[in-house]
Formats: sequence, structure tokens, C-alpha cells
Amino acid sequence: MVEAPEAVPEERRWKLADFDIGKPLGRGKFGNVYLAREKRSKYVVALKVLFKNQLQQSQVEHQLRREIEIQSHLRHPNILRLYGYFYDQNRVYLILEYAAKGELYKELQRCKVFSEKRAATYIASLARALMYCHEKHVIHRDIKPENLLIGMKGELKIADFGWSVHTFNRRRTMCGTLDYLPPEMVENKEHDASVDVWSLGVLCYEFLFGTPPFEAQKLSDTYRRIVRVDLKFPIKPVISTAAKDLICQLLCKDSSQRLPLKELLAHPWITANADPSGIYAGCGGASA
Repeated sequence: MVEAPEAVPEERRWKLADFDIGKPLGRGKFGNVYLAREKRSKYVVALKVLFKNQLQQSQVEHQLRREIEIQSHLRHPNILRLYGYFYDQNRVYLILEYAAKGELYKELQRCKVFSEKRAATYIASLARALMYCHEKHVIHRDIKPENLLIGMKGELKIADFGWSVHTFNRRRTMCGTLDYLPPEMVENKEHDASVDVWSLGVLCYEFLFGTPPFEAQKLSDTYRRIVRVDLKFPIKPVISTAAKDLICQLLCKDSSQRLPLKELLAHPWITANADPSGIYAGCGGASA
């Protein structure tokens, strides 16, 4: 079995010539991601190519440094591995684990909604990954479908740590994507790791109903709905009472009242529906 490329010794750094570059996997704000193979080991990875001038123009170099520092030290089956990085005059390259089944966002668009079994399996996997992060004093702060990938076996992986922080204290910075932000963040109040718990509630709702719970045509209306926790459940699709109960326990305005992740894993809806392996291997379809 071919071993994954690990951090190389100081005397031998990675360089672009160490890789065979394949097809594009995705396009981002600051660059592109390509399928690549490390020549020596033949190990397949995803190579994220970021343009320095775009990073500088957006003043996010410090954010990238923090992302590399945090993600490179995380080891969890539901967190995408960052094996290493290198750079040249114009670009920064991140050597990432390859998630063969692509973006969860695209899968959710294709399916419209997920079955309760699939949604529960994903939420339980994310809860375990976030428990691990919080134990390491890492808050993710931007859990959403666009930042999640699906591995070869169907397992979910948190892929983007651009807004994450290593912290022992409460924070004030507003970051992430409005639809997934908790009331304390949109009101610019202090926040802690419970922001990730709120995001799981938003995600669970979106998996089951197809849209985020506080979505509105105007950003100002989304903002107001979040602050009021204006939570409404559509008549269709028909979703179990237990699923709605879990969502309500996660989407609490008072962050101290949100269901702890350990208790989320013991919630009746999760225990009845989630695959303990964390792998969803079902077929496609409208309610996959």
C-alpha cells in the first residue's frame, strides 16, 4: 500500500516538479484545485493552487497561514488532511487529501433534500469531528455544504478551515456565511465554540428541507430572522417530530442552551437513523 506524503525534512521541500498534475477538481476565489499524483510514492492528492497577488489584494495571507497551521495538525476521519504546502514566486500550493466523491453542495443540489438516514449520518459525523476540534481548542466557524466533501466510501469530510481559530477565549469577529451564522455573531457579540453547534442545526434543516431555515430574499430579512430565531417548518417534505426536536435544540438563541455535541450523538433521532460507521453508501434520488 502506498503511504501518504508526510511533512518533508527541512533539507527537502516540496516543489511542483514532485507532482503529476491531472484534471481540475474545482475553482475557488483565490485559485484552483487539481487532481495530482506525487511522483515518488504514486499517492493521489488534491493540489490547491492559490495566487499570491489575489491573496494580498484581499488581505487574507494571515488567514491562510492560520488555516495551514490549524488544518495540518488535525487527524480525524471526518476532517480533510492537509499533508503539506509549498510556494514559488507567484503561487502557494496546498497538498490535500483527495475526496473522490466531490462536493456535498453539488450532491445536495442534485438530490434537493436528503433522507433522514443520510442527514442523520452526516450530522453525527460532523458532530464527532467538531467535538475533536473543540477538544483541540479549534472553532471552525464556517460549517456549510460548500465546505464539506465526500470521501471514496461516502464519508463526510470538513474541508475548509479558512475561518477557523485556535482559541481559549471568546471571540468577537464576524465571519462565515450569513445563512449559517448564529444570533450572537450577526449581532457582533462575543461567541465561542457553540457557534459550530448552531451551524449543525442550520445544516440539518437544510439537508431535510432543501434550504437554510432563515433564508430570505433580502440579507436584512435573513439577519432579522436569525436574531429572532424565526424558525418555521414547511408542511412538505414530511419530516419526523424527532428530527424537528433536534433542530430546535440546536437552534437556540441562548448559546449556553444549545444541545452539547455529546448529547447530540445520543439524541433519539440520531441513534435511530445515523449509520454508526459514519458512511452513507445509499443510492441517489430525490430523497437520497
